[in-house]
Amino acid sequence: MNPRAGMLIAAGALVAGTVTVLPASAEASPAAGPEPAARPVSPLDWKDCGTKAYPKLQCSTLKVPLNHDDPTGRTLTLALTRVPHTAKKHQGPLLVNPGGPGGSGRGMAGYVAAALPAEVAAQYDVIGFDPRGVGKSEPALNCRPGHFDPVRPDSVPSGAEGERAGVERARAFAKACGEKYADVLPYIDTVSTARDLDAVRAALGAPKVNYLGYSYGTYLGAVYARLFPDRVRRFALDSVVNPHGVWYEDNIAQDYAFDTRHKDFTAWVARHDADYRLGTDPAVVEAAWYRMREELRAAPAGGKVGPGELEDTFLPGGYYNGYWPRLAAAFAAYVNDRDSAPLLKAYEAHGAADSAGENGYSVYTSVQCRDAAWPRDWNVWRKDNWDVHAKAPFSTWNNAWYNAPCAFWPVGSLTPPDVTNDRVPPVLILQATDDAATPYEGGVALHRMVRGSSLVVEQGGGNHGVTLAGNDCMDEHLAAYLATGEVPRGEAGAEADAVCETTPEPKPEPKAKPEAGRKPATTGESPKPARTASVRGAAPSAGATLHGLLGHAR
Repeated sequence: MNPRAGMLIAAGALVAGTVTVLPASAEASPAAGPEPAARPVSPLDWKDCGTKAYPKLQCSTLKVPLNHDDPTGRTLTLALTRVPHTAKKHQGPLLVNPGGPGGSGRGMAGYVAAALPAEVAAQYDVIGFDPRGVGKSEPALNCRPGHFDPVRPDSVPSGAEGERAGVERARAFAKACGEKYADVLPYIDTVSTARDLDAVRAALGAPKVNYLGYSYGTYLGAVYARLFPDRVRRFALDSVVNPHGVWYEDNIAQDYAFDTRHKDFTAWVARHDADYRLGTDPAVVEAAWYRMREELRAAPAGGKVGPGELEDTFLPGGYYNGYWPRLAAAFAAYVNDRDSAPLLKAYEAHGAADSAGENGYSVYTSVQCRDAAWPRDWNVWRKDNWDVHAKAPFSTWNNAWYNAPCAFWPVGSLTPPDVTNDRVPPVLILQATDDAATPYEGGVALHRMVRGSSLVVEQGGGNHGVTLAGNDCMDEHLAAYLATGEVPRGEAGAEADAVCETTPEPKPEPKAKPEAGRKPATTGESPKPARTASVRGAAPSAGATLHGLLGHAR
């Protein structure tokens, strides 16, 4: 799943080998030996590291085994943050994760503690963390610096030569990872990260853990719950990965869903033709977008934005419609006025990869390529992606190249655990019906797999990440669950236990008034892009802040 913004075809994958990933402690068998002796746990040393936005934030680190089956061997260091509880009633730690894989979670603690109702947040120690390999955790992976430097080859291959360039680029990334991190890659996977979560729980001195996970964080939470069901207290899973498709099939499902969501965007632009002047017919607007893409193939905007970078820039709009006004304005400026400045600004905000992005991508590939089997025969990728591209051209090949290192990964694949679960307290699942990154079917699938779970649906919502993002109804369900442990229960036979209406669509940004004394732009002078409220200094919306933390913009 491409998390930038931040995945149905079965393939006979040829893999280097598989191993069973469930530890003896989770799936004991009569032949299983005793679990290795654990390393002694030291209390965490929390130090103040508050910011202007989150002054109560504290930081710490925790050493965990590189290989949890060798607990006295080499260690990794996890970076943690905390907003401590302040209420007399203490409900323990609430671990929060933004997904990815590869997403930094240290910033999530402050945001979640501030976004929850104060009386609920005060009852928890809200804990953020950078998973193994990510951010401030050590070592932090960066397999191939500059891998996303512009301008990349067009993501849609033009003939054998274009495809060969993409394959060699993916192969080079996989090779670089293997050469730099040969001793680490076998242990960058979801099960190892789930066992890290349990090490965090132990270091916190908590018998059970509470958890709020978004996107990939839902899969991480489901795996933890399968491994350690007796240590689960309250688990809220927002925008759910389909456990049946990990990971190749889920990416294919994403391609169709993101294409549909891109059509939703062009339809929104068409409804606001008075602002964008791109046409009132969504098909006409969509055709204009693809013409822009072709023009950028021949002449990348500012020497930076070619077709692949354009897709990277607009893909976050599939995660969060709050970005639509900025993206539409950049689109219109380029098409109507031949002004590429807004497009370049949008690329820098949504599409460009900095060192944190390179780190996130390195962990993303390391986890997904290790977690499950991928086709090792490139002919499978070619056929599948051309078949999907014919129906869903927006990001299919972009996503294929994003995941293509898995075809050449230097470490063999694991067997994903079955996350079916009948041993945990009620789990709260929250899902939008039109989510592109984690399509609705994933939430329904996990709901059926986890006995006693409750499914709360945002009807008609297309955003990824539906709690603490501006929908009061969804937030009320989350807050009530964290406060009391109770979940809504629907009528017998109903798919959802509760339904919330989606939030209103965004409105076009108001155009900036000309500066006093400034003449209108003339031929040869690029007009200044409209300034948004956030540029003027107003606080960003909850949705924009959350999606920044989820990795869809900076």
